[in-house]
Amino acid sequence: MTRQAAGKTRGYRIALVQMRMVPNPAQNLETAMARLREAASLGAQVVCLPELFEAQYFCQREDTHLFDLAVPIPGPVTERIGAVARECSVVLIASLFERRAAGLYHNTAVTFERDGSIASVYRKMHIPDDPLYYEKYYFTPGDLGFKAVDTSVGRIGTLVCWDQWYPEGARLTALQGAETLFYPTAIGWHPAEKAEFGAAQYDAWQTIQRSHAIANGVYVAAVNRVGMEHGDVRGNRADGLGLEFWGGSFIADPFGRIVARASHDAEEILIAEIDPVLIEETRRNWPFLRDRRIDAYGGLTKRFLDRETPQSGAGN
Repeated sequence: MTRQAAGKTRGYRIALVQMRMVPNPAQNLETAMARLREAASLGAQVVCLPELFEAQYFCQREDTHLFDLAVPIPGPVTERIGAVARECSVVLIASLFERRAAGLYHNTAVTFERDGSIASVYRKMHIPDDPLYYEKYYFTPGDLGFKAVDTSVGRIGTLVCWDQWYPEGARLTALQGAETLFYPTAIGWHPAEKAEFGAAQYDAWQTIQRSHAIANGVYVAAVNRVGMEHGDVRGNRADGLGLEFWGGSFIADPFGRIVARASHDAEEILIAEIDPVLIEETRRNWPFLRDRRIDAYGGLTKRFLDRETPQSGAGN
């Protein structure tokens, strides 16, 4: 099959900004904007920042004062970010702690168009609650559903961190036509567990997301933060050993191949080309969407299936 036969020859360049966070949120914002300019200078047309990049990962403890970090959307912070996106003429995905109303907060990813306007807002759907990841205390589960959005560069979908473990979210976003799934992330090792489980944890994290690329015939771009953090925000620091964020940001193609990967301990900008023709070619040869048995998946809307529960389409 020729490249023209796929009917699409338009491609675009994406960048992931793997960065280290300091206790000063204003400094993190300025660093992120500097990295955005650098990515644009490298030819990036879509740039994605890590999850909650404005602060060190504060969910390591429960503290009502930390709700002060939240910002309205739209608001002064999105205006600042949008202005730099417009200056650089890039589509930008920025993960923010959203203050929707008093007592109502979300973990939200905002997609900015190249003119600085807000193209889409996605609120994290799956909210974890693990030791040092006390997100249920801070974030209300998303209520906007899974979303893909047309941008001036291409049709993209954004999910956030814990969402990356759920094939249902990836599938529903891909079914809306997303060519690339972006996962802004904050994930790391508990220092006491790293020696025994660290390699397996990172491998599982990468494998599940590569599987989303394969199963849906799309690109997957996961961007993480890097460095040891105690959730230090303006001198307010969590107790304990902290978290070592493992970096390892990567981009996988529709065949699941890693086309770019960052180190575990350094700030980096990853660049990769998104080729819609490769999506077309891969899906023609691996027609998973064609062969889905949508008449037999009703059980997916259940929390758990008892052995006696009959399934639609069983035996067909």
